[in-house]
Amino acid sequence: MKKRVLFVCTHNSARSQVAEGLLRSRYGNHYDVASAGTEPTRVHPLAVQVMGEIGIDISDHVSQHVEEYLGQTFDLVVTVCDHAKEVCPFFPGAAEYVHVGFPDPSGEGDPANRLIAFRRVRDMIVQWVDEHFAVREGTEERRAR
Repeated sequence: MKKRVLFVCTHNSARSQVAEGLLRSRYGNHYDVASAGTEPTRVHPLAVQVMGEIGIDISDHVSQHVEEYLGQTFDLVVTVCDHAKEVCPFFPGAAEYVHVGFPDPSGEGDPANRLIAFRRVRDMIVQWVDEHFAVREGTEERRAR
């Protein structure tokens, strides 16, 4: 049975969407993954663009409110921004909470710097997802043997 993971950010527009897309693409055979925001807006076009650059299509993602997931059980709830950590509701069925505060790429000034910021944050999330979930996957596989 797949473990359930929820990524939470303030707007559910960039960081949580990138994390959702990455985990689903790379480890979706082991994890059922979703993302939500405490104040959802829309998926940022630059998030879609930088994910497309690494072959992951998140163009069909939509921003969702975290309240849509209240009452559901998750094995892991991950807050990916400091504000979401402070205001994220409690999920009584969550086995584990993790906070990883990635910088907000949408706050950069001109468009060229904003794109660079989105790529940098994407790469940070790629590294964290691979390190965190590859270890979990490997541990589970070792236990199964």
